[in-house]
Amino acid sequence: MKQVIIIGAGPAGLTAAHELLSRAGKDCAVTILEESEEVGGISRTVRWHGNRMDIGGHRFFSKEERVNRWWAQRMPAQGSLPYDDKVLGRISPVSKGGPNPETENRVMLTRRRVSRIYYNRKFFDYPITMKLQTFRNLGLASTAKAGCSYLASCVRKLPETSLENFYINRFGKTLYGMFFEGYTEKLWGRHPRDISADWGSQRVKGLSVSAVLKDMLKKATGRKNDKTETSLIEQFQYPKFGPGQLWEETTAEISAMGGVLRKGCCVKQIHTSGSRITSVTVQTENGAEEIRGDYFLSSMPIKDLVGGMPQVPENIAKIAAGLPYRDFVTVGLLVKKLNLKNETEIRTLGNIVPDCWIYIQDTNVRLGRLQIFNNWSPYMVAKPDETVWIGLEYFCTEGDSFWNMTDQQCTAFAAGELVRMGILSSPGDVLDSHRERVKKAYPAYFDTYAQMDELTAYLNQFENLFCIGRNGQHRYNNMDHSMMTAFLAADSILTGSTDKEAIWNVNTEKDYQEEKKTEQ
Repeated sequence: MKQVIIIGAGPAGLTAAHELLSRAGKDCAVTILEESEEVGGISRTVRWHGNRMDIGGHRFFSKEERVNRWWAQRMPAQGSLPYDDKVLGRISPVSKGGPNPETENRVMLTRRRVSRIYYNRKFFDYPITMKLQTFRNLGLASTAKAGCSYLASCVRKLPETSLENFYINRFGKTLYGMFFEGYTEKLWGRHPRDISADWGSQRVKGLSVSAVLKDMLKKATGRKNDKTETSLIEQFQYPKFGPGQLWEETTAEISAMGGVLRKGCCVKQIHTSGSRITSVTVQTENGAEEIRGDYFLSSMPIKDLVGGMPQVPENIAKIAAGLPYRDFVTVGLLVKKLNLKNETEIRTLGNIVPDCWIYIQDTNVRLGRLQIFNNWSPYMVAKPDETVWIGLEYFCTEGDSFWNMTDQQCTAFAAGELVRMGILSSPGDVLDSHRERVKKAYPAYFDTYAQMDELTAYLNQFENLFCIGRNGQHRYNNMDHSMMTAFLAADSILTGSTDKEAIWNVNTEKDYQEEKKTEQ
């Protein structure tokens, strides 16, 4: 029997565990070690007084059929909500009491993808479109300047040695300055000129002004079967009670198949012998414990993984120790209404703005993004026809002044920013609040990241070690990317392969992982 130790109960770890147990049966014993008391990682759903928070926002959409099939097996697509998006109606009464996922059907809802930019108290489509409203919001002078800037970027391409040049080449310097420069620095705490272009290559690979124009032309001419960039998709699937519902159900299935999940287990040391990992030492509330295994799948931060290994070469230890991360805080606010008028043709319950999330480009506030949970799924809100449940996303560094605020201070700060932006009338509009802090939410692409290839080569020397997931590979992966690394790692274990190349190559191809064919 293969003894498999999986570090981390996020999407990658849980997918790998489920895959191994469902395919190998009694030939495989799986133990998952999770540092926290929760499952799902940043894809978990937090419950608070009958409301639910999605940490970071998760669209279920992928070009990977293997991922799509796996999602559909866990949660079939229902197709639509209990009310038509075009005709207002009340949602099912069962949702009002704060439904229990364990007693509801496991389904995916089809959601309309609306994400916009809020800049100078005006809404802009994201990605930027060439609609008349865009030009009205920009004004004649700014529109002309942006157009000339974009044409100049088409003639003279900059070397893509930084994220700044990556954006300028695709949008021109003017649009870059309006919509990318300040937001990117807010997100990473570094100016885009100091960040590797790799981040842009993995997150917005084919997105540009030309891609937007091509997409508009295809829709206008009714062309079919053409690829659409991920950021241009119009619909996605979403679990009725948030992404955490999927991972909670998956955890239950793992347990039913004999898998063991141990929460509150922090991996501190990784023991090696030659080219193999032999065991790990975990810290629990009862003290230290050594756990042995035949295979080890790690989704823990590479910095901590290498930091727990013995006799690591000095250069490798230095690279791992220097890998940067960006931490994350979400502040959930329950309010009666937002001072944002729905001027779109999209009808919503309560006629609130239809956005799933809103990017805040204003550099005068610290807020990076605003989620409206009602629009992800009304089942996320205890009283969706009476209140609006929003999530304010802040990017910070663990231990800094923002991270160390008390819950009360953070709530007051967040409400104050919304008032200054005109989104709330006064701090008194807040009916309830909750804060979540997430360590190492975003692997960053600067400092020693440039030497990741050396670190990867070193880790690949351990034939029974497989690095999976976002932090396990120090790569800004989406959920489906993380799942694919888990699928491939499970394949390797079940076939006896020690080749890690395919696992590390997930989300490195030029065509973005989530491109899709236009629906017939």
